[in-house]
Amino acid sequence: MNVNSKVIDGVEVAWLGNVSFRLYGENITIYLDPYGLSENIHQEHMADIILLTNEHQQSFDPDSIRIVRNSNTTTLLPENMSLQFRGDARRVEPGDELIDDLCIKGIAIEVVPSYKPDTSSGHKEAGVGYVITIAGKRIYYAGVTGLIPEMQTISADIIILPIGNCTMNEEQAAEAVAIVSPQVVIPVSYECAGSPAANMQVFAENVYSKAPGVEVLFFEDF
Repeated sequence: MNVNSKVIDGVEVAWLGNVSFRLYGENITIYLDPYGLSENIHQEHMADIILLTNEHQQSFDPDSIRIVRNSNTTTLLPENMSLQFRGDARRVEPGDELIDDLCIKGIAIEVVPSYKPDTSSGHKEAGVGYVITIAGKRIYYAGVTGLIPEMQTISADIIILPIGNCTMNEEQAAEAVAIVSPQVVIPVSYECAGSPAANMQVFAENVYSKAPGVEVLFFEDF
């Protein structure tokens, strides 16, 4: 499997395409919304942990989940997800804290809100996000979310953040970065049907204005 990866302070962050990532640290492999993967996954890249955020068609791929999952894999998925699993699969909701004695394979995971409010109806289309502590770094994988007030309570060293018309625009995403104040942000272009791709240069300029100490990493930097 050809991937783009970068080691950030002891954590290997690999972009797998779309909004899918693989983290590696402390001898643990974590997949974030595995998507579009081929069958030829080396045994060393099989998942110890899979974190699923939602069932949106651009980030939810049951075939890829099956490819990287084995009998030793722990899978976390939102309570409202329809997919059924055998084996170690745990349904979670915002506010769950798998820390201390509840850590999964030595990895602390906090489940946080992730939703895009529908301002016309007040409806929240909700999934979950995660804050993963691995190799001493807190990584916030936001999921399909808008700019939400709950971000005020999140602290992280690295953010993986979706940007697009169905999540946050470039300015809103930069505001989220300023709120969380990480060391590094990795923007993900989350494209909805019929909408243009996010302008990552505009996002970066907004970040440098609102949070000048934050490093912006694009996929071409991997």
